[in-house]
Amino acid sequence: MATRITMRDVAQKVGMSPMTVSRALREDRTVNADTRARVRQVADELGYVYDSTAQAFRTQKSGFVAVTLPSVNNANFAETFRALTHGLGEAGLQLLLGSTNYRVEREEQLVRQLLTRNPEALVLTGGHHTEAMRSLVQGRGLPVIEMWDLPSRPLGHVVGFSNSGAMAHIVDHLAQTGRRKLAFVGASEGADMRGAVRRAGVVEAARAHGLPEVAMIDAGPAPVSMRHGAAVIEMMGRDVARYDALVCVSDPVAFGCLSAVQRMGLRVPDDLAITGFGHFEVAKVSNPRITTVNVQAEDIGRQVVGLLKGIFDGEVDAPVRVDVGSDLVVGETS
Repeated sequence: MATRITMRDVAQKVGMSPMTVSRALREDRTVNADTRARVRQVADELGYVYDSTAQAFRTQKSGFVAVTLPSVNNANFAETFRALTHGLGEAGLQLLLGSTNYRVEREEQLVRQLLTRNPEALVLTGGHHTEAMRSLVQGRGLPVIEMWDLPSRPLGHVVGFSNSGAMAHIVDHLAQTGRRKLAFVGASEGADMRGAVRRAGVVEAARAHGLPEVAMIDAGPAPVSMRHGAAVIEMMGRDVARYDALVCVSDPVAFGCLSAVQRMGLRVPDDLAITGFGHFEVAKVSNPRITTVNVQAEDIGRQVVGLLKGIFDGEVDAPVRVDVGSDLVVGETS
């Protein structure tokens, strides 16, 4: 029977104490980078796997931060996720990820499961939650950060932007360029709460400009994609040109609408303007380039990491609210 490799074996091989080896394998910054690299190399050579469960039992710290995202396929959320993964990794922390599929009931289930792993903090996307989930989280007393929103009833810390304010940038631009009859293209009501806030932001901004009532074009249940945007416009046919502009819930939906409109022979933006949301890569490379809003997806992840480090270092006590803002990016579709 093969002998199990222990931390003491690694320590003897590198000529260090087991305590130093343990700190190195935990990515403790009190151990210099060269030493950490040497310890990891020897551990790999010997086939030693660090037992984080035992370490968590001893220290009462799991080394995990739990994160919920509406979708792992959304390019914007992927940018935030990459920034979180990179930043937390540098801090010696790992990320526990759960996908809610845009449903608060699913979020509640996920959070219950994630809390069984004793995370050191909880990062939630959005500020809309079930009351049971709110009670559950508040009863645990762990640090909570809500991102991608500016909730009126925050659970703790906040890093986000105003979804309605972001859409106001779009409507302001369209009104200034003479567009009056607007239609909002988004998901069916009920699941995508951030999409609902964007819809309300378009309606509110249009009223502020004295524009006619905004029409609602239902692209299907959330999450809606390029395919949904194209399909709903194809069903409408050239009748869609009765509007001056399509204000889409996201850039992928806008790209789908744009593709369908172009196949009909309508000219964008001459016959119809189309706008998106999120500053996705598709908005930058489409022809014509899509007018959109940059919501600083990567910066949200970096800000969350910075806030978590401050919390863990004892530098942050009172709730923090970070508004990363949003910026209009005028393309060629408006």
